[in-house]
Amino acid sequence: MSTAVQQAPGLFRTDVQRHDLSVSGREVIQNRVDIGPAAPFVRHKHPGEEIIYVLEGSLEYHLDGESPITVSAGDGLTVPAETVHAVRNVGSGPAAELATYVVEKGKPFLVVNE
Repeated sequence: MSTAVQQAPGLFRTDVQRHDLSVSGREVIQNRVDIGPAAPFVRHKHPGEEIIYVLEGSLEYHLDGESPITVSAGDGLTVPAETVHAVRNVGSGPAAELATYVVEKGKPFLVVNE
């Protein structure tokens, strides 16, 4: 059974799975991310693609170089590799996403940008 880990006030990450892929040097990491209304807006990037499926609520994504994108329960979004981005809960209650990362193995999974 997976346990939710608080990453910051209002931000919890629950590991679902992590496995090597058939593509050399790549792995898949899958998390449930719960984002409360008070969660911080943290600019960050990943060493590979992030494929998002919104489970509940509404989230606003800011990807560098693009206009903000709002996605709601049932919507999907892909964040390209190494793209600096941030997310905030813009709904009136809890929000959660299933985040699947196809990343380079051995690199830091998440890099915070100022």
